[in-house]
Amino acid sequence: MEKLINDLLNCLDEGDMDKAVGIAKEALANGADPVDLFQNALVPVMTTVGDRFSRLEIYLPDLIFAADVAKAIKDEVQEVILKTQKSGADTYLGKVVIGSVFGDVHDIGKNMVSTLLEVNGFQVIDIGVNVPVQNFISTAEKENADIIAMSSLLTTSMPYMAELIKTLDGLGKRDKFKIVVGGGPVSAEWADSIGADGYGHDAQDAVDVCKKLLAIQ
Repeated sequence: MEKLINDLLNCLDEGDMDKAVGIAKEALANGADPVDLFQNALVPVMTTVGDRFSRLEIYLPDLIFAADVAKAIKDEVQEVILKTQKSGADTYLGKVVIGSVFGDVHDIGKNMVSTLLEVNGFQVIDIGVNVPVQNFISTAEKENADIIAMSSLLTTSMPYMAELIKTLDGLGKRDKFKIVVGGGPVSAEWADSIGADGYGHDAQDAVDVCKKLLAIQ
């Protein structure tokens, strides 16, 4: 994956979206596992881009361009997953409300989790990005969800994960839902500290955690 990562970073430096997407499509056509490509190539690339931005080595237009490239590659990866993985459409494992917490507009990782949950048989209610705490709760109640899954790629938005759990506690509704958290800066220790039921360190792990929480083998 190291060569793929470097090739994609070079494409970003060159401002060549078509070439970047072409490289990813070629890797998939040559048998690369789509989930592996996403987690071990695309995620590290975007992490590197974020680090460069924080060090002022690149600027906002570069960051936006990288996000657009990542979304295009994610779409290719998602298409392969939906075509090649056995669909769970005939198996209902539970209902998950998922979104990126308030203050966070990133959706690539969240979307990948949603896709993998769906192909594994979960019904997914994706409520998007920059989602206020009350929207998570009201949607979960309306949909009679089993799990609320929250994503954050920003340390500044992570406290809203804790706020949601505290709000549920205050309403006497904490036991109605299992809470799963994930995202770049999120850790198992953070999840434990705020009282979450589970933590997914990547998309496939998030699916496994959801299954475990609902006692699905």
